[in-house]
Amino acid sequence: MKKKEKDQTPEEEIVNQQEENAPETEESAPIDELTEMKEKYLRLYSDFENFRKRTAKEKIEMIQTASERLIIDLLPVIDDYERAIANAPEGEISEGTQLIFAKIGAILQSKGLKELPAKGEVFDAELHDCITQFPAPSEEEKGKVVEVVEKGYTLNEKVIRFAKVVVGN
Repeated sequence: MKKKEKDQTPEEEIVNQQEENAPETEESAPIDELTEMKEKYLRLYSDFENFRKRTAKEKIEMIQTASERLIIDLLPVIDDYERAIANAPEGEISEGTQLIFAKIGAILQSKGLKELPAKGEVFDAELHDCITQFPAPSEEEKGKVVEVVEKGYTLNEKVIRFAKVVVGN
Protein backbone atom coordinates (compact mmCIF):
# COMPACT_ATOMS: atom_id res chain seq x y z
CA MET A 1 0.00 0.00 0.00
CA LYS A 2 1.11 3.48 -0.70
CA LYS A 3 1.63 5.90 2.07
CA LYS A 4 -0.91 8.61 2.27
CA GLU A 5 0.50 11.81 0.93
CA LYS A 6 -0.43 14.99 2.72
CA ASP A 7 -1.13 17.13 -0.33
CA GLN A 8 -3.65 14.73 -1.94
CA THR A 9 -7.18 15.90 -2.51
CA PRO A 10 -10.01 13.70 -1.29
CA GLU A 11 -10.78 12.71 -4.91
CA GLU A 12 -7.20 11.60 -5.54
CA GLU A 13 -7.28 9.66 -2.30
CA ILE A 14 -10.41 7.78 -3.44
CA VAL A 15 -8.83 7.00 -6.83
CA ASN A 16 -5.70 5.64 -5.13
CA GLN A 17 -7.81 3.44 -2.85
CA GLN A 18 -9.75 2.05 -5.83
CA GLU A 19 -6.49 1.26 -7.62
CA GLU A 20 -5.21 -0.55 -4.57
CA ASN A 21 -8.44 -2.57 -4.16
CA ALA A 22 -8.94 -3.29 -7.87
CA PRO A 23 -7.78 -6.70 -9.10
CA GLU A 24 -4.64 -6.73 -11.12
CA THR A 25 -5.07 -7.01 -14.88
CA GLU A 26 -2.62 -9.88 -14.90
CA GLU A 27 -4.90 -11.83 -12.56
CA SER A 28 -8.10 -11.01 -14.49
CA ALA A 29 -6.56 -12.11 -17.81
CA PRO A 30 -6.53 -15.84 -16.89
CA ILE A 31 -10.12 -15.58 -15.62
CA ASP A 32 -11.26 -13.95 -18.87
CA GLU A 33 -9.35 -16.55 -20.87
CA LEU A 34 -10.90 -19.35 -18.83
CA THR A 35 -14.39 -17.94 -19.36
CA GLU A 36 -13.75 -17.62 -23.09
CA MET A 37 -12.46 -21.20 -23.31
CA LYS A 38 -15.47 -22.44 -21.35
CA GLU A 39 -17.83 -20.70 -23.80
CA LYS A 40 -15.95 -22.21 -26.76
CA TYR A 41 -16.20 -25.65 -25.15
CA LEU A 42 -19.96 -25.29 -24.61
CA ARG A 43 -20.50 -24.17 -28.21
CA LEU A 44 -18.38 -27.04 -29.51
CA TYR A 45 -20.20 -29.53 -27.30
CA SER A 46 -23.63 -28.30 -28.43
CA ASP A 47 -22.51 -28.41 -32.10
CA PHE A 48 -21.36 -31.99 -31.62
CA GLU A 49 -24.65 -32.97 -29.95
CA ASN A 50 -26.60 -31.43 -32.84
CA PHE A 51 -24.38 -33.31 -35.32
CA ARG A 52 -24.87 -36.58 -33.45
CA LYS A 53 -28.66 -36.17 -33.34
CA ARG A 54 -28.83 -35.17 -37.02
CA THR A 55 -26.75 -38.16 -38.18
CA ALA A 56 -28.81 -40.55 -36.03
CA LYS A 57 -32.00 -39.17 -37.58
CA GLU A 58 -30.51 -39.47 -41.10
CA LYS A 59 -29.53 -43.10 -40.41
CA ILE A 60 -33.05 -43.96 -39.29
CA GLU A 61 -34.52 -42.30 -42.40
CA MET A 62 -32.03 -44.10 -44.64
CA ILE A 63 -32.88 -47.47 -43.12
CA GLN A 64 -36.61 -46.82 -43.50
CA THR A 65 -36.33 -45.79 -47.14
CA ALA A 66 -33.44 -48.03 -48.23
CA SER A 67 -35.75 -50.24 -50.25
CA GLU A 68 -37.69 -47.32 -51.75
CA ARG A 69 -36.21 -47.62 -55.28
CA LEU A 70 -36.86 -51.36 -55.40
CA ILE A 71 -40.45 -50.94 -54.24
CA ILE A 72 -41.06 -48.13 -56.74
CA ASP A 73 -39.77 -50.40 -59.50
CA LEU A 74 -42.11 -53.20 -58.35
CA LEU A 75 -45.26 -51.04 -58.34
CA PRO A 76 -45.91 -51.35 -62.12
CA VAL A 77 -45.67 -55.16 -61.79
CA ILE A 78 -48.25 -55.06 -58.99
CA ASP A 79 -50.50 -52.85 -61.15
CA ASP A 80 -50.20 -55.28 -64.07
CA TYR A 81 -51.06 -58.25 -61.87
CA GLU A 82 -54.11 -56.48 -60.41
CA ARG A 83 -55.32 -55.62 -63.95
CA ALA A 84 -54.79 -59.26 -64.99
CA ILE A 85 -56.88 -60.51 -62.06
CA ALA A 86 -59.62 -57.95 -62.73
CA ASN A 87 -59.86 -58.80 -66.45
CA ALA A 88 -59.25 -62.56 -66.39
CA PRO A 89 -62.16 -64.95 -66.71
CA GLU A 90 -62.88 -66.83 -63.50
CA GLY A 91 -60.55 -69.75 -62.92
CA GLU A 92 -57.94 -68.62 -65.43
CA ILE A 93 -55.49 -67.40 -62.77
CA SER A 94 -54.54 -70.25 -60.48
CA GLU A 95 -54.97 -70.17 -56.73
CA GLY A 96 -51.21 -70.72 -56.31
CA THR A 97 -50.43 -67.60 -58.34
CA GLN A 98 -52.88 -65.63 -56.23
CA LEU A 99 -51.23 -66.91 -53.03
CA ILE A 100 -47.80 -65.85 -54.32
CA PHE A 101 -49.14 -62.38 -55.11
CA ALA A 102 -50.74 -62.15 -51.64
CA LYS A 103 -47.40 -63.09 -50.07
CA ILE A 104 -45.57 -60.40 -52.08
CA GLY A 105 -48.19 -57.88 -50.94
CA ALA A 106 -47.73 -58.91 -47.30
CA ILE A 107 -43.95 -58.54 -47.56
CA LEU A 108 -44.28 -55.06 -49.07
CA GLN A 109 -46.74 -54.05 -46.37
CA SER A 110 -44.33 -55.25 -43.67
CA LYS A 111 -41.72 -52.92 -45.19
CA GLY A 112 -44.09 -49.96 -44.76
CA LEU A 113 -45.89 -49.83 -48.11
CA LYS A 114 -49.51 -48.67 -47.89
CA GLU A 115 -52.06 -47.97 -50.56
CA LEU A 116 -53.45 -44.43 -50.59
CA PRO A 117 -57.23 -44.31 -50.24
CA ALA A 118 -58.61 -42.41 -53.21
CA LYS A 119 -62.04 -43.35 -54.59
CA GLY A 120 -64.78 -41.34 -52.90
CA GLU A 121 -62.24 -39.20 -51.01
CA VAL A 122 -62.07 -35.42 -51.24
CA PHE A 123 -59.38 -34.45 -53.77
CA ASP A 124 -56.10 -33.67 -51.98
CA ALA A 125 -53.28 -32.32 -54.15
CA GLU A 126 -50.71 -33.68 -51.68
CA LEU A 127 -51.96 -37.25 -52.24
CA HIS A 128 -53.68 -37.26 -55.62
CA ASP A 129 -52.70 -36.33 -59.17
CA CYS A 130 -55.77 -35.17 -61.08
CA ILE A 131 -55.47 -36.26 -64.70
CA THR A 132 -58.93 -35.07 -65.76
CA GLN A 133 -62.27 -33.80 -64.48
CA PHE A 134 -65.77 -34.99 -65.34
CA PRO A 135 -69.14 -33.58 -64.37
CA ALA A 136 -70.10 -35.06 -61.02
CA PRO A 137 -73.13 -37.40 -61.11
CA SER A 138 -74.46 -35.75 -57.93
CA GLU A 139 -73.84 -32.62 -55.84
CA GLU A 140 -72.13 -34.51 -52.99
CA GLU A 141 -69.51 -35.94 -55.38
CA LYS A 142 -68.26 -32.51 -56.49
CA GLY A 143 -64.58 -32.12 -55.62
CA LYS A 144 -64.29 -35.82 -54.81
CA VAL A 145 -62.41 -38.59 -56.59
CA VAL A 146 -64.78 -40.34 -58.98
CA GLU A 147 -62.37 -42.88 -60.47
CA VAL A 148 -58.83 -44.11 -59.79
CA VAL A 149 -56.71 -44.64 -62.90
CA GLU A 150 -53.53 -45.65 -61.04
CA LYS A 151 -53.23 -46.37 -57.32
CA GLY A 152 -51.03 -44.25 -55.12
CA TYR A 153 -48.74 -45.56 -52.40
CA THR A 154 -46.90 -44.37 -49.30
CA LEU A 155 -43.76 -45.87 -47.84
CA ASN A 156 -43.40 -45.16 -44.12
CA GLU A 157 -45.82 -42.22 -44.36
CA LYS A 158 -43.92 -40.69 -47.34
CA VAL A 159 -45.78 -40.55 -50.65
CA ILE A 160 -43.75 -42.51 -53.22
CA ARG A 161 -46.40 -42.46 -55.94
CA PHE A 162 -49.38 -40.13 -56.20
CA ALA A 163 -52.73 -41.65 -57.11
CA LYS A 164 -53.78 -40.69 -60.64
CA VAL A 165 -57.45 -39.84 -60.35
CA VAL A 166 -60.50 -38.42 -62.10
CA VAL A 167 -62.24 -35.73 -60.06
CA GLY A 168 -65.94 -34.80 -60.17
CA ASN A 169 -66.52 -31.19 -61.18
